[in-house]
Amino acid sequence: MNNKFIFVDYHKCVGCGTCEMVCSLVHEGVCSSALSRIRIVRFEKIGRHVPISCASCEKPACMSVCPAGAIVRNVEDGIVTIQEDKCIGCRQCIQACPFGHMNFNIPRGVAYKCDLCGGDPQCVKFCWTNAIEFLPADMAVGMKRQAAAQTIMKDS
Repeated sequence: MNNKFIFVDYHKCVGCGTCEMVCSLVHEGVCSSALSRIRIVRFEKIGRHVPISCASCEKPACMSVCPAGAIVRNVEDGIVTIQEDKCIGCRQCIQACPFGHMNFNIPRGVAYKCDLCGGDPQCVKFCWTNAIEFLPADMAVGMKRQAAAQTIMKDS
């Protein structure tokens, strides 16, 4: 079972969109943020940018509401994917995702989301600021603890 996930350091993201372009190019053959499986939410006024991608939840709401059974978890690596040939385009998965990670390809009539590029996420490889990393869960949690401790130390 895969114990790695995409970890984002929001302070490092400059909102360049490289991750979005690489993702759409790899999956759709074109550079289009609208077809990317990772999306940057931009807060231009304050200069903050937040890359958002599927969390491959342990209990995916998208998977539980899919009437066609098109959303499945790979038992070997734990990655949640959409079988496009089974997707009926009902968009229930979009409604169910509490994070807004699910997307819909209107011309093709199918839902899509991050599939971690089969365990080798290209957005991570091409993020030149290292804002996006593919890390084991325990390492990511340790980094969060370290950052929280540094914030506490600054305030004292």
